[in-house]
Formats: sequence, structure tokens, C-alpha cells
Amino acid sequence: MAALLEPAFLNGFYATSDPSPSFRFRRTPLKRHWRPIVILHPHPPPNPISTSCSCSSGSTSPPLLPAEDDGPRSSAPETNAPAERARDRRKAVQVAWEKLVRWSRSWRSKAKTDVLERTNKVVVLGGGSFGTAMAAHIASRKAQMEVYMLVRDPVVCHSINDNHCNNKYFPDHKLPKNVVATTDAQTALLKADYCLHAVPVQFSTAFLEGIASYVDPALPFISLSKGLELNTLRMMSQIIPQALRNPRQPFIALSGPSFALELMNKLPTAMVVATKDKKLANAAQQLLASSYLRINTSSDVTGVEIAGALKNVLAIAAGIVDGMHLGNNSMAALVAQGCSEIRWLATKMGAKPTTITGLSGTGDIMLTCFVNLSRNRMVGVRLGSGEKLEDILGSMNQVAEGISTAGAVIALAQKYNVKMPVSTAVARIIDNELTPKKAVYELMNLPQVEEV
Repeated sequence: MAALLEPAFLNGFYATSDPSPSFRFRRTPLKRHWRPIVILHPHPPPNPISTSCSCSSGSTSPPLLPAEDDGPRSSAPETNAPAERARDRRKAVQVAWEKLVRWSRSWRSKAKTDVLERTNKVVVLGGGSFGTAMAAHIASRKAQMEVYMLVRDPVVCHSINDNHCNNKYFPDHKLPKNVVATTDAQTALLKADYCLHAVPVQFSTAFLEGIASYVDPALPFISLSKGLELNTLRMMSQIIPQALRNPRQPFIALSGPSFALELMNKLPTAMVVATKDKKLANAAQQLLASSYLRINTSSDVTGVEIAGALKNVLAIAAGIVDGMHLGNNSMAALVAQGCSEIRWLATKMGAKPTTITGLSGTGDIMLTCFVNLSRNRMVGVRLGSGEKLEDILGSMNQVAEGISTAGAVIALAQKYNVKMPVSTAVARIIDNELTPKKAVYELMNLPQVEEV
């Protein structure tokens, strides 16, 4: 017995380390035997030691007896440890937040504003919802700036100039007084410092060729349009310089999760500007960024544009799933597959994978696929509910770019040898060659593969 207890024996006491109720042994005065005293451990100590004891007489473990004069030993540091750890954690969070705020204030104090100060005129091509929202946003940045909207509808033009609102899209929102509408391209483009292009992709070539003679060769174009040109498979970064017959026309792509209505309501939004020219990217950032609009910069024009185009096709697919009431599991699986398809094609075209997981990729995909304000998603919902495409298009007053982009995406996928099952199914449904129900059946029965 003495040999067994000797290693942990101290001042006549032996304490076990078993996390369960354990005991220690104490030598009783005037008697040469050991008696166990129960100890409840508040926290399991490391390296548990068995409480069983084998004596020379061959008896089993001593019976557990109630504690006599010795109660459970408690330690103040152990009792207060959880509270101290909580305080330490809160302090670490506070310090991290304070560092972030200091860094942000320092950055804002050094941020340049010279671009906004020397910008006197901005022209917005197109009188749709997003073009109107961006015109209102830029005009609110500087009251002395002229913001011209080049529109084709005289009714919209008079509504903006006479009532300071776009009655067709935002009848309840007042536009800043420095927003002016015109149907004359020469007036709109004369001495403009920046141009925001908000004309749908499929109409852009013809429109730009008609105004090319009024465009300054150095005028920076900020493209708000998302999609691929049918038949040519061109993106806006190719359409604009070719239509204007100027390969050096400064070009910027603006994309990200942004609904026009929420921009009009000045809700917090984040977008990205992409251009090969870093100085031009910084200039666009200065022009557009505000307290409620965050603008990141990127040099990956291809990634930003291709993600912006393909997410519209994926949104139609997401709407079809919703219209067919296939459930949340189906929606998650479909969108995940669609994101992979976009990444496969974009990277084959030279885009960066990080772009596809950023604002213009995953950010825009989530917004467009899951929110009912999305035109493309609502087209899908109605298709999934059994409506005919021609009836859907006849009832819409805005363009759903995903409808025309779907066919172009498949041609692009074939060019780069990329399999895109979801996008292909959407294109087949739009061409009325496949029903939504049949498409779901075929997609579910595709070979099950290893994820890469």
C-alpha cells in the first residue's frame, strides 16, 4: 500500500485525478490504516489516475465514506477563470474593432477627392431603372455637377425635366434637380467628363454606332450593362471600343450585387469597378463611392464581366426551381452547381477564381438568384409555373438579359470546351425545346462525379 501511494503522497494526503467523484486517503490518528475521503472535482484534471486500489490482503477498492472534517477544496482562480476568459475575449474584440476604426479614419483622411471636384458633367446613356438610379446617385454627390440622361422616350424625358422623377420606373422618387434628360446625343455628350453606359447589351452596338461621331476619344465609359451579345459572343469591353471605332476608348466595368430600387433608397451597397488602368479605376472609385456605396477596384475585367453575364442565366434557373416548388435542397444544389459552371468557364477565359467568389461573382449571384426584385429570377419563376415565354416577355417593361445571354453562354462554353449542364438546360427551356420538368429529370440523372 505504501509503495502504491508514495509517488503522490504529500503531508499525509493522497489525491486522485479521476474526473469522476474521487477520494483521497488520510492516516487516522492512533490507528495504522487508511480511510478514504470523497472529493468532488469541479473540473477534470489532466492524466486521470484510476481510483481502484489493490492492497496486500487482496481486497478491492476501499468503500467510499462521507467526508469528515475535510470538505471539497475550491480554488478562487479556477472559479473565476470563465469570467476572466470572457473579459479577455471582449477586450480582444474591442481592441480589434478600435484598430479597424482607426485604420478606416486614417484611410478616409488621406483619400483623394480631386476627381469629384474637377468633374463638371456626367452623361448616362439609357433611361432604365439602373441608369436612373446611378444618375441620381452621382448627381447627389455634387450639386454643381450636370448629370445628363440620354433617353429615347420623350415621355420619360419630359417626366424627368418637368417633375424631377422617372414616372416609368420610379414614380415615387424625386431626382436631384441637377439631373437633366434629353433625347439629343450631341447635347448629352458635349464636354462630358464621364459616360455611364446603361443600354441593354443586345441593343448597344446599334446605339453606339449611331452616336459615335459625338463621343470624345478620351471619354471614359463606365459600363453598367451585363450580358453577352448574341451571335458575336462579345462582352461590353469589346462592344464599346469596336462600335465607337476606337480601340483605345477608356473602359470600366461596374458590377456587383445592386438593385436599382435600393440604390434609390440609399441603402448600403457594395460594387466593384474593373479596368486594366489602375489610375482610371481609382478615378472611378472617387467619382462613385459615397457613405452608402462602397466601390472596390479590380484589374480582372473578364472575370467581372463574365460573372455578371452568367449570373442572369443562373437566376432564371433558380426561378424555375422556385416556380416548380422543388424546395430549398434543390435550390441550394442548383445554385452551387451553377457557381461551379461560371467558375469553370471564367477561368478558362483567363479570369481569376477570386473574382468569381467576390462581389461581382458570388455576391451578385446570391442577390439575383434569391431575391424577387430580380427580373431574371421572376422570368424563371413564371416559366417554372407553366407560363409561356412570349406571354412573360409581353408583360414586362424591362429587359431580362439572361434570356438572350443563355444561348450565347452555350456557344461560349463549346468554344472553350466546358460542360455547363444548368446553363444548357435553361437555354433549351427558353428555346421551347425542353420543359422545366423534363430538364429537372435529366439534370438529376446526370452521372454523379467527384467534386473538383
